[in-house]
Amino acid sequence: MVDSSPSVSLLSPHSPLAASSSSSPSGFARTVSALRAAGCVFAEDEARLILSAARTTAEAEEMVARRAAGLPLEHVVGWAEFCGLRIAVDAGVFVPRRRTEFLVGQAAALALTLASPRAVVVDLCCGSGAVGAALATVLGDIELHAADIDPAAVRCARRNIGADGTVHEGDLYEPLPRELRGRIDVLVANAPYVPTEAIALLPGEARDHEARVALDGGSDGLDVQRRVAAAAVDWLAPGGHLLVETSERQAGRTAGVFTAAGLSAQVVVCDDLDATVVVGTAPPGPRPV
Repeated sequence: MVDSSPSVSLLSPHSPLAASSSSSPSGFARTVSALRAAGCVFAEDEARLILSAARTTAEAEEMVARRAAGLPLEHVVGWAEFCGLRIAVDAGVFVPRRRTEFLVGQAAALALTLASPRAVVVDLCCGSGAVGAALATVLGDIELHAADIDPAAVRCARRNIGADGTVHEGDLYEPLPRELRGRIDVLVANAPYVPTEAIALLPGEARDHEARVALDGGSDGLDVQRRVAAAAVDWLAPGGHLLVETSERQAGRTAGVFTAAGLSAQVVVCDDLDATVVVGTAPPGPRPV
């Protein structure tokens, strides 16, 4: 998925999901002090979130201890904000990054250009299901499928996507229904792209607390992207799109992978979110027999 640590705070101060703390001023101050002593840069914001999530003082203290021990804040409180949604994130599951909202925006824009009244959308390497859930919210009536190889992620994705789609457990395309072959309009794959040797350089929140399978992209970071692209033409509808998030330094090579697999390729960038997406498009028209 991405080569960065989880977000340092779940919500912006102005988020509609941000909850005010019902704790006493002294309790809030003690929580802030404990988090600050543990090195949390946004201690005040994190204290508000922990205190609003905790049902008892003892639970709040346990959450603070877990956060001080290095767990991602999202794992501590059990959810992350993504595209305005509250996404459940269980222990060990990849935390959706804010930069991936750009991937959602690009996929949604392409889906809205389709002549088909009900787009077929697939979210591979879905993790918590955040991308699929966001696309279902933005696009409304779509045929949505998601898949991940990690059972813990699949359990999360099923809660987050709910009745809006179907979540499959397995390796990439393997668990998808065969009838989807040649019908997918928009295929989103937030596949891992961290080179194996770079895993050790990741912040501890990601390196120690997220599933390795969600981070490790092989020797050059492109192993999973290659596998996704290699089969994409068989699964995409004519003119359908494959979108993957990658890093700016890897984007050129990812585009080359797409081209070698028979897709046209375009790199799109969002400087505000420090996000890079490669968009591949399948050839139009009927497939050769």
